[in-house]
Amino acid sequence: MSATSTREVPSSQILGVLPHPVITLDASGQVIDANAASEAFFQMGKAQLKRSRLADLLPFGSPIVSVIDEARARRATINEYRIDVSTPRIGPDRIVDVNAIPLLPDAEFIVIMLQERTIADKMDRQLTHRGAARSVSALAAMLAHEIKNPLSGIRGAAQLLETDLSDDDRALTRLICDETDRIVKLVDRMEAFSDERPTERAAVNIHFVLDHVKRIAQAGFARHIRFIESYDPSLPPVDGNRDQLIQVFLNLVKNAAEAVGEDAIDGEIELTTAFRPGVRMRVAGASTPVALPLEFCVRDNGPGVAPELMDRLFDPFVTSKTSGTGLGLALVAKLIGDHGGIIECESHPRRTMFRVLLPMFSPRDGRGDDQG
Repeated sequence: MSATSTREVPSSQILGVLPHPVITLDASGQVIDANAASEAFFQMGKAQLKRSRLADLLPFGSPIVSVIDEARARRATINEYRIDVSTPRIGPDRIVDVNAIPLLPDAEFIVIMLQERTIADKMDRQLTHRGAARSVSALAAMLAHEIKNPLSGIRGAAQLLETDLSDDDRALTRLICDETDRIVKLVDRMEAFSDERPTERAAVNIHFVLDHVKRIAQAGFARHIRFIESYDPSLPPVDGNRDQLIQVFLNLVKNAAEAVGEDAIDGEIELTTAFRPGVRMRVAGASTPVALPLEFCVRDNGPGVAPELMDRLFDPFVTSKTSGTGLGLALVAKLIGDHGGIIECESHPRRTMFRVLLPMFSPRDGRGDDQG
């Protein structure tokens, strides 16, 4: 083995190549170390950063300070999403995710990492941001009202013509009927986006939901795929709608099965559940961060998502399938957003994972009704 293969890479060199700002703080909040990305983010050199306290670099009263205090007090990693750190020096519209990690055992020092591409911003592109959601909802309502009625007239006229035509011409009227039926089904799927009624939620055992989805999949579209289950049996119930959660995970599992392909001899889909107590997100209209401690993942070993699709994966009509409508993941994102949760995707060859984060159930009247 060569000398270069056993040489240790200095930690400062590793931090230097990270694309996200990483800063180390002492017990007083003084910056004692920072990587190159931090210099670019705060628009000052490392020497100047090390003469500063983090609170002086951030807007007055920034929630990041309380995140750091909580990480130190709990001696655990705390994550918070969508925090505005805009200042005249940093610039406007600077929204970040924050990870605060105590350096144990004494937790005197805290490492923080800022990530500008937040999970919350991904949700904006996944139709939960009001602009995208409203536009799709309006389109769905328009399609239902303006298109379904004329389509029914076209289909009826084609059926009337069919009785007086030759076999060759009858094939054309059958084509008209089949295509109108296909468009009606597409419009029916779009109507799901225009349903603005509040989601009825209760305590849901997510493992019952996943088992139900797995049975459906193994009886049909995923009968050739091996399922792996990595569940946390002590997981508390989800604050959710059972039918909608079945629809969400059935869509994700079906996508995973289609990605693996029918000819795969080693196809795998892994379903995992876990409790992540440090995950929180700030959302509009909420005075405090929303806790999203329940994590559910669907992983497959297919070829992965094309890089050019990743940024638009949850947008409507975006699909890589020749016969797909591009509405499945858009609807998944909407339903997860309606539940107050978030969804994200990480994709590499032979490892694509959809991660769903949801709130846990809290009894509203002092009682729970854990529902399957």
